[in-house]
Amino acid sequence: MLKPCYKPSVLAATIVAILGFQNAANAQPHHEGHESMRNNPIVIGHRGASGYRPEHTLEGYTLAIEMGADFIEPDLVLTKDGHMIARHEPMIGGTTDVASHPEFADRKTTRMLDGVQVTDWFASDFTLAEIKTLHAIQARAGRDKQYDGLFQIPTLNEVIALAKSKSKETGRQIGIYPEIKHSTYHANLKGANDQALFGLNYFENKLLKKLHKEYGNSACAPVFIQSFEVSNLQYLSHKTDIPLVQLVDADDVNADGSMSLVAPYKQPYDFVVKGDQRTFADLLSDEGLDFVKSYADAVGPWKPYLVKTVDDGIDRNGDGKITINDRRVDGSTGVVEMAHDKGLKVHTWTFRNDASGYGFADPQAEMTYYFDLGVDGLFTDFADTGVAARDASVNAVNEPQQCDRHDRKNHHHH
Repeated sequence: MLKPCYKPSVLAATIVAILGFQNAANAQPHHEGHESMRNNPIVIGHRGASGYRPEHTLEGYTLAIEMGADFIEPDLVLTKDGHMIARHEPMIGGTTDVASHPEFADRKTTRMLDGVQVTDWFASDFTLAEIKTLHAIQARAGRDKQYDGLFQIPTLNEVIALAKSKSKETGRQIGIYPEIKHSTYHANLKGANDQALFGLNYFENKLLKKLHKEYGNSACAPVFIQSFEVSNLQYLSHKTDIPLVQLVDADDVNADGSMSLVAPYKQPYDFVVKGDQRTFADLLSDEGLDFVKSYADAVGPWKPYLVKTVDDGIDRNGDGKITINDRRVDGSTGVVEMAHDKGLKVHTWTFRNDASGYGFADPQAEMTYYFDLGVDGLFTDFADTGVAARDASVNAVNEPQQCDRHDRKNHHHH
């Protein structure tokens, strides 16, 4: 269980300082002295157990928890009536059976999403009651379709209730890892008569109100709030002590292992709108990480930012074809170490048994490699493989979770 955070009194701080002074002579280096306080790296059930069940369903989240995930991840979008529901995108055509509902045929529409024209059904054109008439489907080809049409689309409220009931049932602290999806898009959404549906920070305020009510305004809440945008996290950093995570995207990895940056995966979308020239990659530079540290507690880079892999044309797994699995693994890019030096946690994504194994044919070996590198957590569609990989890692710790989260730099308490 996570321990509550207490602000030490001046007296306690003085005693600690005196003891620290007495122990300084025979002290271990700082990081070794803290080994006993180090937390087990976390396994995050990416969209639930989305390798086995349709993504973002209570049944999928439940399976991830039963497989040992420490956190479940609800990506959040808003319905027309302002409810937070768990979907990976504002578009719901690919992950629900909405296309087979004739009553909603006329809701298919074209909108701009982060500079890209998209034709689909959008959550913001449906009330929650209407969303509840839909059912989830498996979105990825090659995955088990037998559960299609069986599970509903959950609200954030339902996901929190599940995490809390499962925490009681298992005796483990099951955390939630909500992502605010497309903050700028939601803030500028217009409904009928060109009326603004939500407005600036409506989404963020609504999320915080719920999280503070359920978990308290605490750095030790079993919650991480994540976003690919920056200004919404900066806004939240002044409103909450709940840990914040800056996600870092890219569109591809070049053959030489360098990152490819092409819109809409080149920059946080709020940067695009403001004319800020910095790219996602810039946020992982020395200067960029200092900037992130001013408002966030962790970075969430796509995994090729952390480990360099090179396509050198060698068939390493001997299956007669060259794929991303055959890449040469050149090791750490230094981002994990640099982020840790600045006091930022590193959570990386996405690990799939059936896809995206840059440099690794064995998904468990891949995840163990990243845990061995020192990541503080990773997102996987296959929580059981993630737990096995973590348990096999040199960084696995059998201690109960401790809260060791510190205040963000420049943090303002309200």
